[in-house]
Amino acid sequence: MELRQLRYFIKVVEHGGLGRAASELGLVTSALSQQISRLEGELSTRLLTRTTAGVVPTDAGIAFLRQAQLAVRHADNAVHSAREARLTGHVSIGFASTTAAVIAVPFLRALRERYPGVRVHIVEALSGHLSNMLNARQLDLAIVFGSDVAHRWSVLPLLDERLFFISRPDMHGLSAGTSVSLCDLHNMALVLPRPSHGLRVLVDSGFARAQLRPEVAVEVDGLSVLMTLVQEGFGATIQPGAATVRLAGMPLDIRLINDRFLRRPNLLVSLSDDELSPAALAARVLLAQVAGEQVELGNWPGATLHKS
Repeated sequence: MELRQLRYFIKVVEHGGLGRAASELGLVTSALSQQISRLEGELSTRLLTRTTAGVVPTDAGIAFLRQAQLAVRHADNAVHSAREARLTGHVSIGFASTTAAVIAVPFLRALRERYPGVRVHIVEALSGHLSNMLNARQLDLAIVFGSDVAHRWSVLPLLDERLFFISRPDMHGLSAGTSVSLCDLHNMALVLPRPSHGLRVLVDSGFARAQLRPEVAVEVDGLSVLMTLVQEGFGATIQPGAATVRLAGMPLDIRLINDRFLRRPNLLVSLSDDELSPAALAARVLLAQVAGEQVELGNWPGATLHKS
């Protein structure tokens, strides 16, 4: 006996006929009649009496109807409870500072609209620190950079970011234009993260390919302090486009770096699926959707969605 057979039987009794019930259920009358006959066969009793006006339940049919209605109601309640459980709960998500500048607000808005019962904890930290927090099960998911992710994680390549040269407008040594090459930046004083930082590794590799070495004036891992030093004239910096989002209105010169290899991959990583709660699974899907929307809307400077 199947739950749908109970639903079919209830509809037939409610409408007093096979034709009208079949129409509402989206079935042909013969198919509905076959299902009712199969149900009666399984019960070894007649549930409906056919008349010229339609059908009416037998005594056995009336008794069965009450229990069928109760069973369907319990099943519907079970489905509702499961859905409610999936849309409530808690999820911890990690973003680097640059990523948070672009995606945190639109993601939280979308989460509140679609899953108002889900509580979220946002952590803003360096990509390496986010990876450590994932390993320690302190985060459910995060957007990190690079390919050094644990094999046990679930990994979704999300997007690639181009890098930009950011300086004060009055910095000497730059020609007019909207883009630069790494060769143009030779001997420019730079404010960059430490060599252990993923972005610094990417920048150093780019200079090495050009057979150059960056002229690092100050090393700072925090984005806020780093950009303040750039504004104060301690040097220029190289950052992904997301870092420029919080710079709106600041008197800075922002130029795309022409180097096809100088791209930072963004990976949406999480604990394995069997370790994630329903709330975390739903948040992961939504986060990927929101990231794609921000790129397509042009709100993520220099970013292109991963081909996969």
